[in-house]
Parts: sequence; C-alpha cells; structure tokens
Amino acid sequence: MNVIRDMRLDVLHVTDVLWVLHAPTGIPAYDFALDRHLECRRPFHRPDRITAVARFGAIPNYPTTFQALHDEGIDLIHDPVQHRLASELTEWYPLVVDLTPRSVWYDSPPTAIEIEQHFNWPVFIKGSRQTNRHRADLAIARSADDFKRIMTAYRTDPILSWQSVVCRELVELRRVPGDTGNKVPPAFEFRTFWWYGELVGSGAYWSEFCHYSWNDAEREAGLAIARRAAQLVNVPFLVVDIAQLVSGEWIVIECNDGQESGYAGVSPFALWNQLVERSRNLYQENR
Repeated sequence: MNVIRDMRLDVLHVTDVLWVLHAPTGIPAYDFALDRHLECRRPFHRPDRITAVARFGAIPNYPTTFQALHDEGIDLIHDPVQHRLASELTEWYPLVVDLTPRSVWYDSPPTAIEIEQHFNWPVFIKGSRQTNRHRADLAIARSADDFKRIMTAYRTDPILSWQSVVCRELVELRRVPGDTGNKVPPAFEFRTFWWYGELVGSGAYWSEFCHYSWNDAEREAGLAIARRAAQLVNVPFLVVDIAQLVSGEWIVIECNDGQESGYAGVSPFALWNQLVERSRNLYQENR
C-alpha cells in the first residue's frame, strides 16, 4: 500500500522549513491552496524520514493512517496519543477542568435519569470529538423527553453514532447578532491556533454568519485563558476555542487537533506565514 498515492496527498516542503501533507477537501472553511500563496517545493527525493503537518481533512482512523505514513518515512506532527489528547474531550477535559464547563461522558448512551443525577435541564449534548455541524436540535436537550429524542437520533447519526456521548453544563454565553439557521446561536467565540505553545492565529469563530471582533482588553483576557489551555494540553499544533460568558468571564469551549481544524475567522495566509516563521526559528535553534 502506498498511502501517499492512494490518498492523493501532495507532499509539500513549504519555504524549505515545514513539511505538509496536503489534499483539498472541498470545504471552503478548511481548504487553502498553499502552493498558490507560499513558496512550495515537491522534492523528487526527500529525506529518509520527515515530520509533517497533515492538512487533508478529518482522519477517521488516525492510528492506522499514522502507522501507514510512518512506514513510508513520514511521521505526522502528532502521534496517536497526542492526537487523542488534542481532539477527544475525554482526554483534554481533565487537564483544563477549571477553564471549561462541567462535563460528564458515557461509554454508552445514557438515560435521562442518569443525566439528572449530574445536571439540571437544559444541558448541552455532543460527541466526545464534535457535534453534528452545531445542529441545535441535536445539541440542546431542554427536558427528559427532549433528551430521549436526541439519543434516538444519535444511534443512527453518521457523525455522532461512533462517538462517546458527552453532556455539558449549558452556560450563558455572550451572544452576537446573526442568523445561523438550525445551528446553535452564535456567541462571542474565537478560534485560536497554537504552535508549540505559541499563538499563531486567532479569529472570530462564527465569522461565516456574522461580523464581530474583540477590543484589546477582551483579546488579552481571552488569549490568557487559551494560552493556559495550550500549555496544559501541551501538543505541537493545537486549536483552542474560547468564548465569553455574559458575566464577562472567558472559558474554553473545546480543543482540537490543528491538523483537522477549519480556519473559521483566522486568516489562513497569516496563519501559515506564522507557522513557517516559527518553524524556521525552531530549525535554527536545533541546528
């Protein structure tokens, strides 16, 4: 098996300091044509072993893909343990428990009675990795009957059925004006990217649906929480989503593997230039 060929991956050496495995996904919020905006080479002969960032969408079976690429001389920036730590709530939540809403997860779909032992209605429901595209009807349970309906849908949902069920305290977030259709209401939420613990990009999470920004004081306070989470989770390429409560306090919404995350309101051009610059600095320090 040649995973590079079979998955139609482009092996790019960006400005001669950063290796990237790239393939378009057809998702505008995720795709970015690196070779159109940055100096990229496709070396006919590459070193026997390289470490690369994956940018070819969500990776359903990360350990298998990681091993297949490893066998071809390519190590992804995150090993399978780091990937789980970055992307699974069950892994990152214990590290940032004081920074994020109270959460409980279940290996099998729980009953409403089990939920009521930990929470009052309404509660926020999600998979251990993600929601189904933020659909409000599958994410917010306002009663026991509502919860039963959601669990019935979870059993056959292609995105949610394979994930552990997570129930979270439904906190009051600062809202922003905007129509997201059937998605959860947009909040004053921001996506941040971290490269070896250093900020490389930030932007409004709901930028596709509405326009909002933070002032200097809000940005400083929000990034302080995101930076703390990035330090605690401590993986090479992390996304930390943060939001402001109506009280003014900032919280962590979730963490994700930067390899699989969309850009939201983060400029991909600025992000990749920062990644290149940070990588160049690391390369020079390690020479």
